[in-house]
Amino acid sequence: MSLKDRFADPNSPDHRPRKAAYALPTLFTAGNIFLGYISILRCFRGAMLAASGSAGAAEHFTVAAQAIIAAVVLDGLDGRIARMTNTTSAFGREMDSLADVISFGLAPAVLAFAWGVQFIDPIIGEKMRGQIFNAGYLVAFLFLLCGACRLARFNVQVNPIPKNPGRPDRKYFVGLPIPAAAAQVATIVWAGDSQPLGWWLLSVAWLGLLLLLGFLMVSTWRYHSFKGISFSKAYSPLIIILVGGLIYGMANYAQLLFLALTTAYVASGIAIRIGGILRRRLKPARPAPEIKIA
Repeated sequence: MSLKDRFADPNSPDHRPRKAAYALPTLFTAGNIFLGYISILRCFRGAMLAASGSAGAAEHFTVAAQAIIAAVVLDGLDGRIARMTNTTSAFGREMDSLADVISFGLAPAVLAFAWGVQFIDPIIGEKMRGQIFNAGYLVAFLFLLCGACRLARFNVQVNPIPKNPGRPDRKYFVGLPIPAAAAQVATIVWAGDSQPLGWWLLSVAWLGLLLLLGFLMVSTWRYHSFKGISFSKAYSPLIIILVGGLIYGMANYAQLLFLALTTAYVASGIAIRIGGILRRRLKPARPAPEIKIA
């Protein structure tokens, strides 16, 4: 018996889900919001400890990054569960978007500034340090704004088409999804052992990465959605080996594994875009039709 049948109301003539079934995906969305809230609080605590010179700031930044990564997992589960139980609704979609603004917009923006900008070594001078601070405020806000615009565009467009559509039998996102952008920020912080950046050149490069992520979110470049994957289908034994390798990697090399996965996904849209441009430029031009003169 499928999940749709299990959650269906037997007294309903059209087999609608029970009212209680709609709470299941909403609980995952609420967990998403809670993790974003925890991430912001931990950023504040880590920043206060680092500012006072006390130990333990890196631990709070680690929890903040891990909370964002966990929120990405819950965000992927709530939509899939809603589709599997036939409990999709306009309320659920709107709540999911509001949760994404908090967990994948505000929380990573706060983490990005607190970890990557706030604790630059003052040896560079107060004037230059203040300029980097001002740039950090602006770039972190732009990251949040681009993420909100990305979500708004996703909500209002019924069937968005990427600038380079790709194969018709595959589903794509238009622009980098905001959970992927937030995961990229969180995995970099976690992979760096959550020690705040002190060298100003690294902070400037960090702000450049945030600008790139913001641009990718509002772009029309295509990213694989992986919505065509179904767990009810029979797959090759190689999939079992791959899943086993992922579990082993998460148990022993979680920081590097998550960083590699998020970086590869972010870079995939850039690679697809560059590949499309090269194919169009290298494609031989069609010969002009011959004009016959009678």
